[in-house]
Amino acid sequence: MSELLSVALVCAGTLLAQDCSRDTALDVIVAPAHSPIECLMHAQTMAAQAGLPGGSDRYLKIACEHRRTEGEPGPVVRRAS
Repeated sequence: MSELLSVALVCAGTLLAQDCSRDTALDVIVAPAHSPIECLMHAQTMAAQAGLPGGSDRYLKIACEHRRTEGEPGPVVRRAS
């Protein structure tokens, strides 16, 4: 099983990039990757296949994430004070 995931988030154009997450995205596309380079290559492919129309109503945010195992805690969220 691969340890990395390529994640493409389709987010509303009105949403700031820092606020675009799996919870706020309009759509989420995930693909397994075996290395960081493969993760980036998948990300480019997903971006091309998303076929988003031009304009500012939606955008694509790409991330490479480590796969979590069952029972492993989620990511730490830090908020500015």
